[in-house]
Amino acid sequence: MMLRGFPPKIIWIRRGNCSTSEIEAMLRTHINDIQTLFDDSSLGILTLY
Repeated sequence: MMLRGFPPKIIWIRRGNCSTSEIEAMLRTHINDIQTLFDDSSLGILTLY
């Protein structure tokens, strides 16, 4: 039973040292996965490689 709702949603970016533009490109590439994470109350984490 969850008294305070679902824990915060997490996007875990598993990359080594990379530029901000590479992170931006990764997030843009996975925009549909990110939207699914936030729309589906049963999901809590999205791992991007």
